[in-house]
Amino acid sequence: MSYSSNRILLSSQREGRISRFRPWALVVVPLAAILFQVYVPLFFQFLGFLELPLLVVVYFAVMRRGQIGGLVMGALVGLAQDSLSNHPLGMFGIVKTLVGYFAASIGIRLDVDHAVLRLLLTFFFFVFHQFFYWVLTRALLAQQMAFDLQRTLVLGALNALVGVSLYYFLDKLRASS
Repeated sequence: MSYSSNRILLSSQREGRISRFRPWALVVVPLAAILFQVYVPLFFQFLGFLELPLLVVVYFAVMRRGQIGGLVMGALVGLAQDSLSNHPLGMFGIVKTLVGYFAASIGIRLDVDHAVLRLLLTFFFFVFHQFFYWVLTRALLAQQMAFDLQRTLVLGALNALVGVSLYYFLDKLRASS
């Protein structure tokens, strides 16, 4: 492992490596995640806990290691999710934009190819996403919304487990160098 002033836990052969994806994967995967989020819970309520658009934003932002790309991916996915759901337009857009930016910032500094690190990052960003959505709902919309920490932590753990499995399959979509 090399330790430099700017990067932590990067192995020497992967230091600074930006994952490249096929262009269709950057469109199809987020679109499929959004459609899953909107339509599948209508038929299968038990899958309503999954936040696939968030998992996709975290994955692409962390793996591409570019803050602008993570920011744009988060904004586009969040706004598309807002437009297809009954939530106020812009709420998911703002939250997922911040998640994309911070995930890319962490992806620059850490080697994110390890499953345990991916699990922890996904859990953290799920809790961050839920907390920040709660803050925005109270601050921007002046609506009272409960924040159940215990439920959020359990759902975060479930989403992190699903996320690590999903990331394994999304790794197959990387473009060969």
